[in-house]
Amino acid sequence: MSRIANAPVVLPKGVEATLSDNGIAVKGTKGNLNLALHEWVNVEQDGGELKVSARINDRKASAMAGTFRALINNMVVGVSEGFQRKLELQGVGYRAKAQGNIVNLTVGFSHPIDYQLPDGVTAETPTQTEIVITGADKQQVGQVAAEIRKFRPPEPYKGKGIRYANERVYRKEAKKK
Repeated sequence: MSRIANAPVVLPKGVEATLSDNGIAVKGTKGNLNLALHEWVNVEQDGGELKVSARINDRKASAMAGTFRALINNMVVGVSEGFQRKLELQGVGYRAKAQGNIVNLTVGFSHPIDYQLPDGVTAETPTQTEIVITGADKQQVGQVAAEIRKFRPPEPYKGKGIRYANERVYRKEAKKK
C-alpha cells in the first residue's frame, strides 16, 4: 500500500499556502492556484511544511489523502517552477506559430487552425515545427497539449502529425502486392 500521504510537502522560498476549512490556496512567483479539499482529507501547516492526513481510518480515505498530497505538491511545484510540455510537428508543410494567446497551426488541412489558449497557459514556438506549452497548473498544461495534438495525431504509416517530444510512434508496414 502506498505511503505517499506520509511525506510532507515542503514549501520553498517565495511560496505561501493559505488554508481554509474546505480548501487550500498556494501563491508563488508563477501564479496562484486553488484546490477544494475532500471531506475525508485534512491538511495542516507546520512551519514551511504541509502535512496531509485522512480524517477517518479507512482505506479509501487514506488513498484520497495520498491523491491530495500529490495534487498539493503539483501546485507548489507549479507556482514555484512551472510545468511545460513540448510538441513536435512532423510532415511536409506542417508549421506552427504562436501569436500572443493564439497558436496558429498549418497541418495539412485546407485551412489553418487557430487554437485559443486558456488563461494561465502560454505557448512559444522556438522553431516552426516545435511548440512549448508552459503554465503553473500541471493538469491544464497537459490538457492544452492533448487538445493541440488531437488536431492531427501521428499516423502509423508515415509518422506524420503532432506528437509529444519523447513520444514513440509505432510504424506499420505498408500493404504489399
